[in-house]
Amino acid sequence: MEWTGLNELREKYLSFFESKGHLRLPSFPLIPKGDNSLLLINSGMAPMKKFFTGEVMPPRKRVTTCQKCIRTPDIESVGITARHGTYFEMLGNFSFGDYFKHEATAWAWEFLTKVLEIPTELLYVSIYEKDDEAYDIWTKEVGVDPSHMVRLGKSDNFWEHGTGPCGPCSEIYFDRGEKYGCGLPTCGVGCDCDRYMEVWNNVFTQFDSDGKGNYTPLDHPNIDTGMGLERLACVMQGVDNLFLVDTVQNIMKHISRIANVKYGADPKSDISLRVITDHIRSTTFMIGDGVMPSNNGRGYVLRRLLRRAARHGRLLGIKDTFLAEICDTVIEENKSAYPELAEKRDFIKKIISVEEESFAKTIDQGMQVLESFVAEHNGDVLSGEAAFKLQDTYGFPIDLTVEILADKGMKVDTDGFRKIYDNYRKETRSKRKNAGAEAWSDGMDSLTDIEKTEFVGYTEDTADAKVLAILSEGKRIDSAGEDEEVLIILDKTSFYAESGGQVGDTGFIRSQGAEVEVLDTTKSAAGIFMHKAVVRSGEISVGEAVKVEIDTERRLRIRRNHTAAHLLQAALRTVLGSHVEQAGQLVNDKETRFDFTHFSAVTPEEFAKVEALVNAEIFKATAVQNPEMPIEEAKKLGAMALFGEKYGDVVRVVIAGDFSIEFCGGTHIDNCARLGLFKIVSESSVAAGVRRITAVTGEGVLKMLADTENTLNQAAAAIKLSNPAELVGHVAKLSAELKEKERAVDTLNAKIAAMRVEGYINNATEVGGVKVIKAVVENASADALRAMCDKIKDSMPAAVAIFASSCDGKSMIATCAGKEAVAKGAHAGKLVSAVAALTGGKGGGRPDSAMAGAKDASLLESAVSQAVGIVAEMIK
Repeated sequence: MEWTGLNELREKYLSFFESKGHLRLPSFPLIPKGDNSLLLINSGMAPMKKFFTGEVMPPRKRVTTCQKCIRTPDIESVGITARHGTYFEMLGNFSFGDYFKHEATAWAWEFLTKVLEIPTELLYVSIYEKDDEAYDIWTKEVGVDPSHMVRLGKSDNFWEHGTGPCGPCSEIYFDRGEKYGCGLPTCGVGCDCDRYMEVWNNVFTQFDSDGKGNYTPLDHPNIDTGMGLERLACVMQGVDNLFLVDTVQNIMKHISRIANVKYGADPKSDISLRVITDHIRSTTFMIGDGVMPSNNGRGYVLRRLLRRAARHGRLLGIKDTFLAEICDTVIEENKSAYPELAEKRDFIKKIISVEEESFAKTIDQGMQVLESFVAEHNGDVLSGEAAFKLQDTYGFPIDLTVEILADKGMKVDTDGFRKIYDNYRKETRSKRKNAGAEAWSDGMDSLTDIEKTEFVGYTEDTADAKVLAILSEGKRIDSAGEDEEVLIILDKTSFYAESGGQVGDTGFIRSQGAEVEVLDTTKSAAGIFMHKAVVRSGEISVGEAVKVEIDTERRLRIRRNHTAAHLLQAALRTVLGSHVEQAGQLVNDKETRFDFTHFSAVTPEEFAKVEALVNAEIFKATAVQNPEMPIEEAKKLGAMALFGEKYGDVVRVVIAGDFSIEFCGGTHIDNCARLGLFKIVSESSVAAGVRRITAVTGEGVLKMLADTENTLNQAAAAIKLSNPAELVGHVAKLSAELKEKERAVDTLNAKIAAMRVEGYINNATEVGGVKVIKAVVENASADALRAMCDKIKDSMPAAVAIFASSCDGKSMIATCAGKEAVAKGAHAGKLVSAVAALTGGKGGGRPDSAMAGAKDASLLESAVSQAVGIVAEMIK
């Protein structure tokens, strides 16, 4: 058994199973496709569930992969010991109704004992206690010594998840030696100590469970194998844990050089080294697969990992940002298996740098606030409200607060935090529910007998087809009559189904006795096109021959806008830089909406350059080609791939001269000149590091020009101008006059405030040598209230004032305290907070000046009347 590097182990495994007739597939992206049950891919089997269920036909019955995986059930535990990690790779060989136990066990043993040359005396095999078949195969066919066989119960060696496919497991263990054992005479496979390490798990999926203890044999049993690559590397390299594996250790060594610390020298620094090492591996791969930092979902997981790594860098004494530099080593150690990391290097590093710099700006302030919260709280539990404020205002994730306070021997009221957070989400975000999408999925489980739809719409606007199925309210029906809303499945179609950001086609399906209007088109994961339609006349039936015809004018506008999106991305990368990547898009017949990665607003000068580049291609009448070709050939041409997207062996490529070349399955025009003209309508931010541009082409530009001209004419008429060209000068003149009048109003307000203040001072109440001036003022603006407070604060150092008012639908409270009053204990911020709370409002501020919003205006009088008592408590 020779020392073997992690990258070599991966290749040995995949090559071995290729020799056994398996198709080697590249790792699926970490972002699940069509599986809302997972945030991130967490096992080798997860992205292939539809192959196992039969919903999608696998490319071959035998498949082998090395799958990138992320598991984050307990991020806070990562680094505390060397056992936990969030990122790992899972080796797998899969059989979809092909081979079964005989082959799976023989090949597992052959790979471990012949290819890797692990001594058989160091390997043990566990089986489900009732699986006599597996026992006989292992001992009689494979030749495993019966003394190295262990039967375990259902909880250990039977894979089952509710109802559906399930089956017994068989695991192979490596004996690490007595020094890792517990010393008990009962120590063996299944013991909780570290001596026997599971390296291989075969799941024999052979039953269908009804969830009530009844198991029906499957007609075509499957094999699902999982083996952790890093765990296998520990065996082959003779190391104790994943952080000592060669590729992982090289990352840690880079961190150690920057921090000037040595792994193993100090337990505390070891924790930080493990945290950073693990988290930079995870984040590099996540960003490489298209995950962007955000405050929700997988983007929040990414942000948590990056911020936790950055904080541990500070604990090691690293003052500057450093994670992007470590990212280089992650890429170098993994690029042989994952070349996309090297291709996306600049982008990945940019995202990490921006996020780390952003956190660096807030962490110091956040730490100060946390320390102040700790000082103000009695006991050893920080309130959920304080923890929420840290996250919402200062960008401190709850887990980071928990971890920091744990070091201080404190806890956080996480239940209270969760309640506040959930309420906040309900108030500030409306759940988006795509009822249409749900309707499309209704009845899909009844279409297992339907083959993939033949799409001819790249070259044909019409097609002769046959009706294969009709669905109404999720159920298959034989026919549909006038005014019925249905889903129609055909054997062939020219209708493009919504995908890749391009909307579905509309048009008509006609039979001898019916006319059906298609309102939208989409497709299932199995490639079945679904035409959402209304029967306008007659009756349409299953089995009928029909003629399909798309709305060609609408399709042409969509094609223009889709090609425009490609030209826009190429122009953005030219003007802004290669970090620009598509982060989403919507292409319809009215506009193209393009989301892209960038870290600041696009300037007017940059806009102009982008528009000029796109229009230059239009004016040059650049030809557009849309060929199919092998994916490797497309990559050699330099075709851009969509972040995190998985492509087949043959891909469609859109080529616009030398300007743009991208992978794309959408529909496009054949010459840029057919766009007519390109114009950007708007640009905005949609998320941290993601911008959105909306643009129009062709008739869309003409409509925009007409709308703009109409707006200008209306604006000119509103200010009595006959010529809209005079608008700029006239508006500038009006603006100057308005500012002059505003200054006059401010001067008048100040005089009125002064007059009012004199009257309020005469009614002041004195408490402990401090005069308390209070009033509810009619229809006073926030500026007027501040002006009144400022006058009192400047002229009466031993006074406290509180003024409230309702104006323009808003209720406000202003407070102030003079220097002498502050010295005696008065605090304007606490006063306004207490009074506002009596109205259901919130606010605060400095000791000498503060503002708050009042929620219930009807309570202002009674709330303000309490000011004297509140001040009296302050200056005791």
